[in-house]
Amino acid sequence: MNGPMEGIRVVELGVWVAGPCAGMILADWGAEVINVEPPGGDPYREIFSVSAGVEVETNPPFEMDNRGKRSITVDISKPEGAAIVAELAAEADVFVTNARVPALKRAGLDYEDLATRNPRLIYARVTGFGEDGPDRDRAAYDVGAFWARSGVGASLTPDGSEPPFQRGGMGDHLTGLALASGIAGALFSRERTGRGQMVSTSLLRSGIYFMGFDINTVLRLGFAWPPQTRRTLGNPLMSSFRTGDNRWFWLIGLEADRHWPKLCRAVDRTDWLEDPRLANVASRAKHASELYDALDEIFAGSSLDEWAARLDEQDVWWAPVQTTEEVTADPQAHAAGAFTGVPLPDGTSALMVASPVDYSADSWSVKRPAPENGEHTDEVLEAAGIDETRRTELRKRGVIG
Repeated sequence: MNGPMEGIRVVELGVWVAGPCAGMILADWGAEVINVEPPGGDPYREIFSVSAGVEVETNPPFEMDNRGKRSITVDISKPEGAAIVAELAAEADVFVTNARVPALKRAGLDYEDLATRNPRLIYARVTGFGEDGPDRDRAAYDVGAFWARSGVGASLTPDGSEPPFQRGGMGDHLTGLALASGIAGALFSRERTGRGQMVSTSLLRSGIYFMGFDINTVLRLGFAWPPQTRRTLGNPLMSSFRTGDNRWFWLIGLEADRHWPKLCRAVDRTDWLEDPRLANVASRAKHASELYDALDEIFAGSSLDEWAARLDEQDVWWAPVQTTEEVTADPQAHAAGAFTGVPLPDGTSALMVASPVDYSADSWSVKRPAPENGEHTDEVLEAAGIDETRRTELRKRGVIG
C-alpha cells in the first residue's frame, strides 16, 4: 500500500491553506485528491513572491500544501461549473472545502446538496468562526481567527509590548491537521454504519484548543496566566539563557526540585544545594531575580557546544533555540522523518516538510508535485464522461480552464 488512504477519492474545493493542507495530508497518506481551482487559480499561488518581495522560480509554501494532487480549473459561479463539481463529489469518498458557506449554498455545493446525491460522502469543512453564531459567515484568515481572536497573540504579548506577528500558516496547518483527523474518524465510522456525515472545524476553535492550558484555567478558576518574559518565571529551570557565543538554549526542568541538583553540578555551584534560600521551588521563586543574574553570568562564560556537553553529562534537560536554517540541518529532525522527498516535473526530487504522522504497516510517499493550475482538467473530466467536444464548449464559455 502507498499509505492508509489508498483508494480514497477526494474532491477539494478550497484556496489558501486551511482546507488545502488537509487535502495534502490525505494525499500524502495515499488518497487521490482532485483540487478544484477557480479560473485565475488559487491566489496562494502568487503570495510567496509578494511576501518575499523578490522574483522566485518556486513557491515553497504552495508546493508543500498542494503536492500529490491533481488540479482542474472550474468556475463554480456558473451553474454548469458547480454541476461538474457536484458530479465529481457524487463519486467521491470525501469533499474538502474552506470556501465560505454562503458561496457554497449559492452554488448548490453545501452539505445537504451533496449528501442527497451521495449519502456515503464525508463532507469536511473549515470555517473561520464556526458553523453557527453571529459571525459564522465572517471572512477570516488564520491571523485573524486563530492568532488574534482566540487569544494566542495576546498571550504572547507582555504589558507595554506590541503583539507579535504569527508565522505563515501556523493556525491553518493546525486546523488542517484537525480536519484530516476528523475525516479519518468519519471514514472509520462509515465502515461500521455505511453512512457519511459532515465533519467541521474552524480556525477560531483550533486556536482556542491550542490555548487550552490558559483558557481552561479561566473557565475553571476565573483567572488568566499573564504573558511571560524569560525572567518573570518563578522557576529559572524553565527559561532560556544565552551562551558566550551568542547562542540561546532552553532549560526544561519543569520538575524543578528533581532537576535542581543536576543543574547545580553542571554549573559547578554545588554550594547552592546547601543554601536555604534555594532549598525548594517556592524559596527559589522568591530569589529568582538573583538566580537569573547568576545563571546569566555563568552561561555567558562558555559556548553552546561546551554547555551541551556539561549539561548532558549531568542529565540536565535542555534544548537549543534553533533557527529555521538550523532545523533543516538538524540530523535528529531528519531521523524523525520531518522531511520527505517530493518528485519534480523534471524527474528530480526536492526535500520538503513532511506531514507529521507515519504508519508502520501503511507507509506513504508523495506521488507527485503540486500541479499547475488546471493541469489535469481534461484528464479528470474525460474520466468523468465529459468528452472533448463538450469540454471545448465549456472552455469557450469560461466554465472550465
